[in-house]
Amino acid sequence: MTTDGDSGTDRPPTVPHATAREPLGRSYRLLWTASGLSNLADGVAKLALPLAAAQLTRSPAAVAGVMLALTLPWLLFALPVGVFVDRLDRRRLMLGANLLRGALLALLVPAVALGLDSIWALYAVALGLGTAETVYDTSAQSILPRVVRRDQLSRANGRLYAVELSANEFVGPPLAGFLVAAGVLAAFAAPGALWVVAVLVLWPMRGSFRAGSAGAGTEPGAESGTAGGREGKVRKRRLAAVGTEIAEGLRFVWGNRLLRTFAMMTGGFNLATSAVMAIIVLFAVGPGSPMGLSEPAFGVLLATMAGGSVVGSFLVEGMERRFGRVVLIFGSVLTGALMVGTPALTTDPFVIGTAFALGGVGIVAWNIVVVSLRQRITPDRLLGRVNSAYRLVAWGTRPLGALLGGLVAEVWGLRAVFAVTAVVMLSLLTGMTVVRERAMEDAERKAAERERPRGEESNDGTGVPAPAAPASPGDHHAQP
Repeated sequence: MTTDGDSGTDRPPTVPHATAREPLGRSYRLLWTASGLSNLADGVAKLALPLAAAQLTRSPAAVAGVMLALTLPWLLFALPVGVFVDRLDRRRLMLGANLLRGALLALLVPAVALGLDSIWALYAVALGLGTAETVYDTSAQSILPRVVRRDQLSRANGRLYAVELSANEFVGPPLAGFLVAAGVLAAFAAPGALWVVAVLVLWPMRGSFRAGSAGAGTEPGAESGTAGGREGKVRKRRLAAVGTEIAEGLRFVWGNRLLRTFAMMTGGFNLATSAVMAIIVLFAVGPGSPMGLSEPAFGVLLATMAGGSVVGSFLVEGMERRFGRVVLIFGSVLTGALMVGTPALTTDPFVIGTAFALGGVGIVAWNIVVVSLRQRITPDRLLGRVNSAYRLVAWGTRPLGALLGGLVAEVWGLRAVFAVTAVVMLSLLTGMTVVRERAMEDAERKAAERERPRGEESNDGTGVPAPAAPASPGDHHAQP
């Protein structure tokens, strides 16, 4: 597949017999660095917000409301965001999202300095940050197959997850804990600055990163109308086209049993982890909490999960070759149940930290396997919509999980949250009746057959195959 107006610079060709250890390229290095900075900012902000909320109120439901506001945009805006990710330049969308996040914290910092912060101000900023995250993450996941070849996706995703998780969860949480201990003002100023630096790093990445096909939203000749009535009709057609494009992405995801199953399993996984993360600060932080940790120690506890993920990101490629993808997915569910359920049995930070580390290995194994699969078998022109439709199902449960965690804690106590989420996690094993290696191989084979004829017939001598033919609604795929 090629990029708009540039057949040789943005989307590297698929080379079936390429050496797996070939360099990933300058554009990938810029993307990798910017992702690390962005995720470091995420890691600080997402811990600083609930810690700041816990200083304003001790109500579990009110503190969980911060996580609800952060994740609600995935439920509200995922589908329309996917349309624009397929219409617009994905790099520019990433730049704009980070600028918005920096601006939101730039507004919050003086409010904190003047003593004007409130729980409602934190909710508003969290909602804005979550909306920008929806744009950034959908664009970032959709841009990668234009930056590296498809045979390099597992390695490229593994390296991205290593830097993202180490920054977001290994470095970010302890840093946030120390910053909050020093003052909430510093905890909000630091991520705002990091997002601005990430913009500066990603800016030099050359090329156009729009989808290779204009898609259903383009109305040829419609831009030339000048009369008010004609402009109104154009706007109506564009709105109708947005609905059409959203429906196309939903059909693509929902029409495949394997992809449907992965989406629902990921939804259950995220429901459980979001419920735990929404209330863990109350279970762990403060002299009156069951664990009695300080803010910096709490950050270190959460960093154990990221530590496991970082280690796992370098092991998954080899484990996938040795054990197969099905074994990795099965193990991810088991370690996930261990991660969310252990605090129901003990308050020992070393035992909980060990469970978090094993859960981190499982999370990154799941992500690398399923994300790489979906990127391989999805046509570029649909990738933004497929990613957003998938995440609507898979990530739309995150705000529900945050709400569930707060309500269960209010009614039955904090430990009940961990017990309930462990049961939810183990129930995901029913999906393994559908997840089979043969099913994944068949999906990849069909995608290769769909792309090969156009690539062989339309190669213009640059070594880059032409865009793959659109898949039929029944010819779909998978990831988390």
